[in-house]
Amino acid sequence: MKTIAVAAGATLMMARAVLADGGITVQLPDVSGLTDAEAKTLIAELANVNVITSNCPGYPVSDGEWTLITGTGDRLAARLGLDASAYDKTYYGPAFKLLDDPSACDRIGPKAKPLIQRLIGMGGGTTPLTQSQ
Repeated sequence: MKTIAVAAGATLMMARAVLADGGITVQLPDVSGLTDAEAKTLIAELANVNVITSNCPGYPVSDGEWTLITGTGDRLAARLGLDASAYDKTYYGPAFKLLDDPSACDRIGPKAKPLIQRLIGMGGGTTPLTQSQ
């Protein structure tokens, strides 16, 4: 059952990733001033929020918000020197395990909007800058 939930979540995330990658670009925040500890904390929060908002119907985010979340996570991973495998293992592995906890949606979901506002406060945005044809 756990494998099915993770596989279904990964499929949903891949579908949304294709939409974002082929669809819109948003302004990403400046993360250069963060310490490594702050960057690691933020990337973990982003992975958790991404998994929960992608898998819990009560906490949807817009495509622009999703792109801001994932783009910032990717930027932080690059800043921390993480390759895709290390990024997935270190941050998305634990984030997907949250789905085993029945209270995770209601515990993590409400953190999405404040986190998005924090990223906007750091110079990010959710309004599409470009749209692919």
